[in-house]
Amino acid sequence: MKKRLFLWSGLVIVALSLAIFGGWILSLPSRPAAAAAPPIDRQEAEATLEALRPPKRERPLIAIIGINNATETTDYVMPYGILRRADIADVVMLATGPGPVKLYPALTVEPDATTADFDAQHPDGADYVIVPAMSRDDDPAALAWIRSQAQKGAMIVGICAGAKVVAASGLLDGRRATSHWYYLEEMLEGRPGITYVADRRLVVDRGVATTTGITASMPMMLTLIEAIAGREKAEGVARDLGLAQWDARHDSSAFKLTRPFALTVLGNMLTFWNREQFGIGLQPGIDEVSLALVADAWSRTYRSRVLIFASSAGPVQSRSGLRIIPDQVGTDWPTERLIAFEGHKPAEALDEALLAIGSRYGARTAEVVAMQLEYPRLATGQ
Repeated sequence: MKKRLFLWSGLVIVALSLAIFGGWILSLPSRPAAAAAPPIDRQEAEATLEALRPPKRERPLIAIIGINNATETTDYVMPYGILRRADIADVVMLATGPGPVKLYPALTVEPDATTADFDAQHPDGADYVIVPAMSRDDDPAALAWIRSQAQKGAMIVGICAGAKVVAASGLLDGRRATSHWYYLEEMLEGRPGITYVADRRLVVDRGVATTTGITASMPMMLTLIEAIAGREKAEGVARDLGLAQWDARHDSSAFKLTRPFALTVLGNMLTFWNREQFGIGLQPGIDEVSLALVADAWSRTYRSRVLIFASSAGPVQSRSGLRIIPDQVGTDWPTERLIAFEGHKPAEALDEALLAIGSRYGARTAEVVAMQLEYPRLATGQ
């Protein structure tokens, strides 16, 4: 009886959802008008590198800021992991308040310091400040600190929807910029001073850099490494990440809200009675870049969520020194719902995760995840 009522409840929700959203969904295009990503000429590439040169120190100081209650997983973790493995700068993870940073859609980490601690230790400010997407764009402490760092001469780098935070600080007024395709209109609304630049995964304009979606932090960090330490160093880190190509080229037309995207998200959301829980085991030295990408991907299917488990409740230190707090204490996890990525480079681990998602939930769900990550390799075949 209970099972029958649950089924009927689900059918009622489906019917109501179609009634409410049906007309809007049918109005969406069936497919984006994708095209080949336009090339980046040498002059533009060199100008970008020149604009990203270290503004102060020979060995730069790079600060990654987050708010404690909700900062985007990959935007916060991946720049740290990539820059730390490059070893071309001093990199610190900050939070606006004391305590851990709860990331979304997965992971909890311990930052190195608060912004107040950082200011006390480095009154002259950072060379670069990396701003991830946050649950709110108007956090007063975050905005005030970002503005203060810009006034001290730091280059501000907005990752993905972190560009909205940078815009809210006023630092994009009168500048060229980009952002995650889904949040672009929201960033530009009411801000006529911002000039949107299409077909670029990263845009740099007078001390402020912005990127497209989540996975754009890979090419952004590699470009920053090249600006700081040269092409050879950047190529070495790119090989370590599993990336053959990482310049600013991008086909913005491939990333639009479409009918298949909306229908797949709606359909997956309505299967709430069949939501699966997957586990990733924490071990000392785990690759935090792969961890962030894989946990992020599996958490965006609308069919599954990811929990991080370890043998004890204390934080586990990753390959690059990130302290990750497990969600659950334990060592056993059902094999069929255990996610492993050992032996894969980060980009390969993401590709494998998308293949596994497609195998379990269908190709359209894998495409939905890739679109959310604004990942060209699957979404556009690049």
